Amino acid sequence: MPLVLPNQNPGPSTKTEEWQNKLVGKTLNETATNETNFCKRDLPEFTRIIKPGSVITKDLREDRLNVHVEEDGVVTHVYHG
Repeated sequence: MPLVLPNQNPGPSTKTEEWQNKLVGKTLNETATNETNFCKRDLPEFTRIIKPGSVITKDLREDRLNVHVEEDGVVTHVYHG
């Protein structure tokens, strides 16, 4: 039986999981990253912050991080695409 090694290059799902762990439950802000907040400047270059009721395009960009937030700025979930 051949030896199967895990994927050595992190794919979009792995990147998404990393960002979920960093962001979900934290509040996005303009100033600092700490246990309860995350500074918007620390997000990847291609990030889209989506507030409730926002109109968004459905174009697929695998490198774009979509961050869904509540009205108060708390991150609920993230995905790439």
